[in-house]
Amino acid sequence: MSTGQGSGGGGGRGIELRHLRAFLAIAEEGSVTRAATRLRLTQPVVSRTLAALENHLGVRLVDRSTHHLALTTEGVLFRDKAAAAVGAFDEAVDAGRLRHWPLRLGHAWSALGPYTTPLLRTWQQRHPQTPLELRRIDDRTAGLTRGEVDAALLRGPVDAPGLVTELLFTEDRVAAVAADGPLAARRSLSLADLAGGAVVLNTVSGTTTLGLWPPHARPVSTLTVANTDDWLTAIAAGRGAGVSAASTADMHPHAGVAYRPLVDAPPLPVLLARRDGPGHPALPQLIALAREIVDRGE
Repeated sequence: MSTGQGSGGGGGRGIELRHLRAFLAIAEEGSVTRAATRLRLTQPVVSRTLAALENHLGVRLVDRSTHHLALTTEGVLFRDKAAAAVGAFDEAVDAGRLRHWPLRLGHAWSALGPYTTPLLRTWQQRHPQTPLELRRIDDRTAGLTRGEVDAALLRGPVDAPGLVTELLFTEDRVAAVAADGPLAARRSLSLADLAGGAVVLNTVSGTTTLGLWPPHARPVSTLTVANTDDWLTAIAAGRGAGVSAASTADMHPHAGVAYRPLVDAPPLPVLLARRDGPGHPALPQLIALAREIVDRGE
């Protein structure tokens, strides 16, 4: 696959890496003009490259009918595949990374909870030539489906295709409430206690949905956010309560947020996920060590 940045394809030349890079730049910039500037190409060249990619795939990836450029449904689906392909290529040709190929472990907010530090320390002791990079990525699969990481620590059910998961342990849930609010005075809380007010939902990387409550007793309103930081800020400001895994209390303490046991919510499974197929050669060692750390209860 070529890495050239010349003019758009056509004439049966097939798809090259530059087509994927151009599409990803357009998707990220939301503009052909800005994508061209980023790629140091002219706008017509980028437009032709995108058209060639769409002709090859036989689908429209970008909706040009509105004032603001947006991806079509097919474009959104293709973006993750293109990002994974480009990421894999860049990884493969990086000579420096080949000598010390890091193992990238993604997580959305609380990593391996209380086992995070023992995992990182033990890995460093046993595998000093393979750095273990812990990356927080605000995404339901912590960047795994996009090829940004080699494995991911996930919570709750995962229905993304092409992933293999290992159950490590289950974790109780807690309620997160404003530290100066009336619910903080309680030693424990129930789902019904939270339903009387607004609930803050992290719809990008969180696991809590309205389905956690019975249909007849759901919260009166919701506030949606896109990451853990905004979730904490909203709760501390008294805009609503939240529900999360117990390890969130340790991994994300906040002066304005009080965590209380949630007595009637089902526990969350904590999973180690990887893509189905060949991956980083150290993945088996990571899986084995994670199980060992959890079994020892460190």
